[in-house]
Amino acid sequence: MRDFDVQTIEIGAPLDVAFRYIADPVALPEWTHAFRSASEGRATLATPNGSVEVGLEVRRSREQGTVDWVITFPDGSVGRAFSRLVGIGADRSIYSFVLLAPPVPLERLEGAFAEQAKILGEELATLQERLGGRGIEPAKAEVSHGGVS
Repeated sequence: MRDFDVQTIEIGAPLDVAFRYIADPVALPEWTHAFRSASEGRATLATPNGSVEVGLEVRRSREQGTVDWVITFPDGSVGRAFSRLVGIGADRSIYSFVLLAPPVPLERLEGAFAEQAKILGEELATLQERLGGRGIEPAKAEVSHGGVS
């Protein structure tokens, strides 16, 4: 079973515009399914068992084009997500998102991670639409380095 998923979209917006939007935690509920609210340092996530308050650290570097999230759950477990933006023209950017399996036991992960990857694709399509997508379907990178079979 794989424990990561990489997806990439093209955004029809300048790098600076895309970066400001993606790096703003307040915007997360506009393009993600799980975030009900978010701000610097805190977020409310929707889960199958109701809402949960989490710590949210956004690590961003405009110079490097990276926006990474560190989510600290009430039990102290930590989830991480990594992303990168690359400008490919005046009004075009590429956005790649690395989804890692959540910090849960393997028996709870079966099937759930595949569903998370599917949801990520939907979220990236929403992001693409909000920022000026070019009608390109989110594409999964065919990279298997680090995956578990």
